[in-house]
Order: sequence, then structure tokens, then C-alpha cells
Amino acid sequence: MQIDLGQVVEIDRVVLHACHDEFGGIGAGFGFPLRYRIDVAETADTLARRASEGAKSQQTDDPSLARRASVSDQTQTDVPNPGLVPISINAKGTKARFVRITVPKLRERTKDFIFALAEIEVLTADGKNVALKAEVTALDSIEAPVRWGKKNLTDGIWPQAGDTAAITKLSELQKQHQAILDRINTSERRTLREQLDKDLKAAQQQLATLPQGRMVLAAATDFEPSGGFQPTKGKPRDVQVLHRGNVLQPRGAAKPGVLPILKDVPVEFSLPADHREGDRRAALAKWITRPEHPTTWRSIANRVWQFHFCQGIVESSNDFGRMGRLPSHPELLDWLTSELRGDDTSTTRKRVVSDGSADHSLARRANEGSLKRLRRLIVTSSTYRQQSAHRDDAATIDGGNRFLWRMNRRRLEAEEIRDSILAVSGRMSHRMNGPGYYLFALEQTAHSPHYEYHKFDPEDLASHRRSVYRLIVRSQPDPYMTTLDCADSSQSTPLRDETLTSLQALSLLNNRLSLSMSRHFARRLGKESKPGSDRIDLALRLIAGRPPTDRERAEFSAYAEKHGFENLCRVLFNVSEFVFVD
Repeated sequence: MQIDLGQVVEIDRVVLHACHDEFGGIGAGFGFPLRYRIDVAETADTLARRASEGAKSQQTDDPSLARRASVSDQTQTDVPNPGLVPISINAKGTKARFVRITVPKLRERTKDFIFALAEIEVLTADGKNVALKAEVTALDSIEAPVRWGKKNLTDGIWPQAGDTAAITKLSELQKQHQAILDRINTSERRTLREQLDKDLKAAQQQLATLPQGRMVLAAATDFEPSGGFQPTKGKPRDVQVLHRGNVLQPRGAAKPGVLPILKDVPVEFSLPADHREGDRRAALAKWITRPEHPTTWRSIANRVWQFHFCQGIVESSNDFGRMGRLPSHPELLDWLTSELRGDDTSTTRKRVVSDGSADHSLARRANEGSLKRLRRLIVTSSTYRQQSAHRDDAATIDGGNRFLWRMNRRRLEAEEIRDSILAVSGRMSHRMNGPGYYLFALEQTAHSPHYEYHKFDPEDLASHRRSVYRLIVRSQPDPYMTTLDCADSSQSTPLRDETLTSLQALSLLNNRLSLSMSRHFARRLGKESKPGSDRIDLALRLIAGRPPTDRERAEFSAYAEKHGFENLCRVLFNVSEFVFVD
């Protein structure tokens, strides 16, 4: 910062007064610079050239620079916090009009750095403060609150201690302290410290480039007791069998076990007396996944089938009991279950070992529970590879297509539509793992959080990832995704509803995500194709995976010429071939 005294005067002393700000976290000496230099000159140009030249030697042939003086240079070592003790600098009768303070190293506050002074006095030999009410300029200044205005630097007001003798004594002690620091901080120590600072900065930069570790969510079993929370140390607590559910009528300890479903399989788990809670969980998991379990493997095979054909062989995929629906193809379900379990009866699973025999156990273990293999088996079947073309004769017999005489035409799910819009617009980020992202503005988190979906910015790069990484609020779902039949995450949904409403078309046309991505889609087409029909061809290849017909090319070109390519991209998001799997 710089002070204009208004005229050239003979300066005897420059006095710096530090601030006192209880809100700054430092108090007395708040914002006083760690290192600084005070220059004076008769012209402002001289000081400007001094700043550009840096801290060079004052030996120069330039007469204007010769009329510049550095009355104090404290840029080599850190200076202590003066508190409320004035810092008096002897100017030795230097003639000047401008006084400039340059600060190369700021004092650290809580989480930032700041330069602050309460007052600067420029005194003549007779003790007159010629800087009072002088003009102050600075590269930047915090003008709010009012106490941080530039004009306050020369208003004649600064915090003062009441005991003059104490101030003088403190000033002498600070000089002694500074002399001790000067003896300790030799040039060798300063050089070593600078090198260590560089090494530390380089190490911190290397640490910043390392990938962040994954978050681990774990339950603590060993901790100090706190209120009603007592450490279990991994040992399961005793659970009593209560007569008619009455807590006052215990009838003995319950033992870990399962329902009597499997023949010749004990109901109780055979566990040692000192077993831990994890042993019970492992025993239950092994029981659920036993190869001979009558329900587990059938349920999984049925659900995988449902994912591909929009309906399960057993339509009530959450209920295989007496209240559930019967399978339409029970033999097919049994065969798929056998394939998923990796049964030895399948000849495709035999592994010929070196002696020529077939090792069924090794083959079975290699394919047991392979969902990838089951999916490959389904998608390569002739049933899955059918078209969705309608046939009157088949529809008369099986109008609901329960026996799959054609492929069911389905609309993309909400997450798939959003991901497809990001993909064709060229904005999809394929970064995997890591924390999720919000599709809302989160407000009032200190009380009951407000999830403001309408305030979210669709241009936020963090949200341009697959929908599987979005944060879902069960109590307040995303209206856009709900419109596209996204499942209610607060309840079990074995099969999503599929509706076709005008509100869905309006959302794909006017939602802020569609508006934002249509602009990016248009820019992508402009970069990757030539104007005219080539741009229409690329747009439809990205949207529908095929070239346009002559009629489509003409209609789309006319629409784009009249309404612009961005609006055409909004229309293309509503093309049936984009949102439906045929």
C-alpha cells in the first residue's frame, strides 16, 4: 500500500501501529506482516520502478532511482508480532512525498492470510504527523466492515495500551528478542529451512496425487462403555425364548439355527460354545447357498430371467410360497437353476484332467453361482434374440405374451435414459468408484434438510457420471426420475412399473437436464460433422444407431433450419428408438 503526503517533506521517522481485532483470532498484532519493506521517494514512478526492479542494490546511475530510499528492509527473516507496541523506523531526514509498504510474506490467520495495520505515522523532526488524513492507495482492500477501510490507515486513531512505561519496557524486550533470533537464524539455518520447506511442499504435492483410500464402514465391538452402549467384544448376547412374547416369561436361551426346510440338515447350527457373532452369520450364509437348497437358486435364476424379459418365469418373484404364482415353464426354471448351481450333470461342465478322467467337482466349483455365464446363456438364446413384431395369430392365443412368442418391447429405465442423454451429448464421465453426487441443492442441514431439486445446476461436472453413483433420498425422491418410473427406494420393488405418459415426453423435452445436454449435443455434432445432411446423419446414428431415411433427413433439416440444432436435439431425446429397446 502507498501513502501520498501531498508534497515533498523531510521525514524523520515512520511509525507502524498494529491492529487489535478480537474477531480475527489473533488479537493484538492482528495482520501485522511477517516480512515487509518500507520505501520512500519523491515521485510515484520511482516507487513503481523500485517494485519492478525488486530488492536490488541502490547503486544506480538513474537519477530518479537515486532519489528513492529504503528506510526499512525486513524481508529476509520473519519479524515477531509487536502486539500494541509501535514500530518506530528512523528515516534519517530523507526527503519524500510517497511512502510505500511492500509485504512479500503475510501473517497467517485461521484459514487464510491477511495484511492489516491500524495506523501509519510519518513524523517530521518537530514531531508533526504529515501522513494524517493523507491519501492511501492499495491493490485491494476489504472495505467492509467500515473499520477496514483504507482511509482508517491515516485517520489518527489506533489501539493503544495505557501504561507508557510498560510499552517502553516491552519494546526493549522485543528488541532483545529480535537480537537473539538474529543470532540463532544464521544464513546456514535459513538456507536449510528453505530447502526443508521446498522438500515438504514437494512431498505434500506427491501425497495430493495419490488416490484416496476407500471408505470402510465397520461395526465396533471393542470400545469404552458409554450409557446404554456396551461393548460385545464379538460375543453374541443371549436371546431368550419368550412365552407368548412376554418379556417377563423367558423359557430358556434361543440357539442359532434355521427353519426345518432341508431334509437331513440339522436345524441348529453346530458351533462351538465360544463362537463369535461372525460365525453365526457365516453359518447362515452357507446354509442359504447350499446347492440343494430348494428356493435360493431358483429365486436367483428367476430374477435374472426377469431382468432380461421384463417378467419372471414365476411372476411373483418376491414370493415363491403358497401365495405366489405358479411358474409358466417349471422345467425351464429347473434347468436354469441347475446351470446356475453348476451341477455335475451338465456335460459342458466336465473338465478333463491329465489322466483322461473327468473331474466333476473342479468343474462344478469353477461355475457355481456364475451370473455372467447364466446371462450369456440367456442373451444368446433364440428366445431372447426375437424381434418384437406383432403377429395376429399368436396374439389371439397369448395376448399377454406369457409364452414369449415375441420379444417384449420395453422402455429404458429412468437411470438408463439419463445415462443415455449424457452419453450422446458427449458429457458422460466414466470415472468409477468414489463418493456419490447430489442432484439437488442441500439446504438447512442443521435442522431438517431441504432437498431443492429445482435449484440444482445440470452443468455441474461432478453430476455427469452414471446414475448409479447419485445419492438417493428415500424420503424425497427426484421428481424427474420419478416421472420416468424410477423405483421407490423406500420399499422392495422386484419389478418396476412401465408407463407411457405425456408428462414423460414433456420432461424429456423441457427438463433443465435436457435443455443443458441438448446444447452440448448440438456442439458435439458441430465438432464431429459437417453442416447439413452429415450432421443429421450423425445425430440419428448416435440416437437410434442407424442412418436416417430420406424423409427423416428432409424433415429434421427443415426443423433445424427453422428452430436451431439445439431444439432439434431436444426433439431427438423423445425419439422412440432412443427411449425404447426393440
